[in-house]
Amino acid sequence: MKKVFLPLLSAALLALGTTEVNAQTPYKTAIGLAIDVGDGPTLVGPQIKHSFGGANAGNAQVLFGDDVITLGVDYSYNQQIAGTNGLGWYVGVGPQLSFVDGRGWYGGDNETYVAIRPAVGLEYKIPTAPIGFHFDWKPWWNLTHNSNFEPARFTLGFKFTLK
Repeated sequence: MKKVFLPLLSAALLALGTTEVNAQTPYKTAIGLAIDVGDGPTLVGPQIKHSFGGANAGNAQVLFGDDVITLGVDYSYNQQIAGTNGLGWYVGVGPQLSFVDGRGWYGGDNETYVAIRPAVGLEYKIPTAPIGFHFDWKPWWNLTHNSNFEPARFTLGFKFTLK
């Protein structure tokens, strides 16, 4: 067992150490457009992502759809993919508030929904241009009004990167 465990532990520590070198996002701040699609309404709006140093970043967005306005913030852990130039992955989570006009598509009263949105995705920053893209799986876990989980939600983003 020791003959298998120690080499695996050593390899894992070495891999962790080498990925920390490339942990930063390839930019400090980016602003752009987010599109949230899947089961339910499509939402579109502005977003901003800011790197706090190392692998840590925050993202905020205001999304608009038919009779819905959603405000959200996310924390994400970001890593560049070794051997690529500008491609990285991230995992994160954050709260969202949705304000629904019940007179429209949803029917019923005006309501505010509180949700938690985990995210797992890929981000690509064009190395020679201040442009980035992201695609992620971002399910919607509603905590209010008959709590439910909607796994079929995704976001696509286009960003202008700032240093």
